[in-house]
Amino acid sequence: MDGFDPLQSFGPETAAHYDDSLRGDEDETVAFLADLAGSRPALELAIGTGRIALPLAARGVEVDGIEQSEAMIGRLREKPGGSDLRVVHGDMVVDAGPGGPYGLVFLVFNTIGNILTQDGQVACFENAARQLLPEGVFVVEMELPWVSVPLTQFVNAEYVGADAVVLDVNRYDPSTQILCENHVRIGPDGIRMGPISQRLAAPAELDLMARIAGLRLVDRFGGWQREPFTADSRRHVSVYGRCTCQSSGARPPRSRPRA
Repeated sequence: MDGFDPLQSFGPETAAHYDDSLRGDEDETVAFLADLAGSRPALELAIGTGRIALPLAARGVEVDGIEQSEAMIGRLREKPGGSDLRVVHGDMVVDAGPGGPYGLVFLVFNTIGNILTQDGQVACFENAARQLLPEGVFVVEMELPWVSVPLTQFVNAEYVGADAVVLDVNRYDPSTQILCENHVRIGPDGIRMGPISQRLAAPAELDLMARIAGLRLVDRFGGWQREPFTADSRRHVSVYGRCTCQSSGARPPRSRPRA
């Protein structure tokens, strides 16, 4: 994206408005993660403003975080309970959490895509694996690429009102798998841009990244309520661990004996 620095995509302006529009499935996300964590500590990669970490901590889970944006950490600290969480200001690709090892490491809401190279995404899996307890799991949630990108160029009207409109302007490069996106809000107070770039990876590619990191797919769901992952799914919630005992939905096919 011309003139765009990915490291600045979550600066002060974005942090100030980050919680204005919630996805609506935050409660389901927290319930799913709390069930996996149990009594074990958890680490959120890209903890952001604490949208998931704070309610998860309120359920009794010890939650640490890693976040590269000082502005997002600052917004987290302003919230009730935000000053109680241990957060490393660093890079989720290479930096360790402030505690550990963890029973749960999680990276949700498409954030794996914020890492713009395949090598970087693999390194993120490796970093997560290094911080897991032997029976710990790494959870990744992401919208499916073919849902995110219906065309190589497209504009969605995210909000249309008498007071303002919000347009989602996109361009996708299939050779790099990078989607350049800008959320443009036009209102009486002027025009506000929200640029972001993501590298889109299919579930099978993420599974190979996990294998490189010494992990295996344990379960995959079509949503936070453990909906089956099918051809109609719009996203996936994937659970990776070192356990070789895989669920029926994630078990690889047996190879056929040679004739």
